[in-house]
Amino acid sequence: MLEGLEVSEVMLSELERTKRFDSEFYKKENLQIVSFLKERGCDNLVDLVNISDGNHMSISENFIDSGIPYYRGQDIHSFFIENASPIYISEDIFNKPLLKRSYLQKNDILLSIVGTIGKVAIVSTNDKATCSCKLAILRPKKRISSELLAVFLNSRYGQNQIQKYVRGAVQMGLILEDMNQLFVPIFSNDFDKNISKSVILSKQTLKQSQALYRQAEELLLETIGLKDFTPSQEKVNVKSFKESFLGTGRLDAEYYQPKYEEIINVVKNYKNGFANFESFIDSYSTGYPYKSETYIEENGIPLVRINNLTKEGLDLSNAIQIPKEDLNLSKKDIAKENDILISMSGTIGLSCIVREKNKIVINQRIMKITSKNYNPQVLSLLLNSIVGKYQLDRIGTGGVQTNISSSDIKNIVIPIIESEAQQQISALIQESFALRKESERLLIEAKEMVEREIEKCNNN
Repeated sequence: MLEGLEVSEVMLSELERTKRFDSEFYKKENLQIVSFLKERGCDNLVDLVNISDGNHMSISENFIDSGIPYYRGQDIHSFFIENASPIYISEDIFNKPLLKRSYLQKNDILLSIVGTIGKVAIVSTNDKATCSCKLAILRPKKRISSELLAVFLNSRYGQNQIQKYVRGAVQMGLILEDMNQLFVPIFSNDFDKNISKSVILSKQTLKQSQALYRQAEELLLETIGLKDFTPSQEKVNVKSFKESFLGTGRLDAEYYQPKYEEIINVVKNYKNGFANFESFIDSYSTGYPYKSETYIEENGIPLVRINNLTKEGLDLSNAIQIPKEDLNLSKKDIAKENDILISMSGTIGLSCIVREKNKIVINQRIMKITSKNYNPQVLSLLLNSIVGKYQLDRIGTGGVQTNISSSDIKNIVIPIIESEAQQQISALIQESFALRKESERLLIEAKEMVEREIEKCNNN
């Protein structure tokens, strides 16, 4: 095990090609890792992969709701990029000659190089996809599998080297030219195969998890009569002044699209009845404005912000933290297991269940709900389904920065699903999340195997 986080003394003549003078660059740990990797035998990263970055064209005005995935830095929240929630472009945009350089291929490794730097994902299919210039594309060419290389880059030894070369003031980044100073240990073929097997098994387990989650979604929609629902494409709905503004206070045409009313009518005609969401809320809060100047990177309490929410659960891998002494600033915003979280800004209405047993706190513009008389797993699934999404999208329609209030959320209508059906849906969700956790465990185990293999050589 390598030790020592202190800064080393470095002679001017020993400065590396980057001509970096900041002391952080020359921490003993940084120098020890590079020295050790060279001693045990390693390859330069650029000898193992071809490196390029993603698209530099300005295409933001061409993003659409569905089509060909266009991955950005913020989309790397899963080891397998296909599990992200990307934006999309059309086939016509994808086929533009300038975009061809950023076409993705199976076994490519994506590395975030702007903003949150060092996140790693692997491309595991040959489906059409591309990415932005905030991602580096590493395309292996020899001697190492994509699985092993991606796991190594996620390890302590990979991340230390990546973070070492981060530069910039306002906008932090990693430039492609610095990547020829990153080193990758030489592993045996048998070890490579073992890591690849673990990663492939993780992917298969995750696919099983996703299949069960889809079953839960389908069972939910079938139960409330929406399984084969096709929303109206009509954009116009004729309303009198009394039926519109006087009743709702809204004059924007989007609010009155027929598809919204269709969903609400299905819920209100559900055989077991319906109630406002408020009827199933025991208590709630809307987050606390923790001050950014108090944020810390470790040994604190994770702070959940909107970018940490996914419908699969909380992604705390890049969560910032607050000091432990700030925990009592707002006790009502300390989350507990099985609380429901709902985003109130940006991508409004995105919901997930808190599964963490350790203490976490909720930032402003996230509604935290403790439910009553309804299974929280099913309630969260309802919010992410067209039942919740359509109602919340409707309320939030019309602003530059879309926002929604807690009172708006509490007033959406919820079908009263019978207990037996809720139990069946919840069982599928829980089994799905158990498999997802096992998939994550396999990746953690693979990373630890890589670190042990490197350190085993050091100890010998």
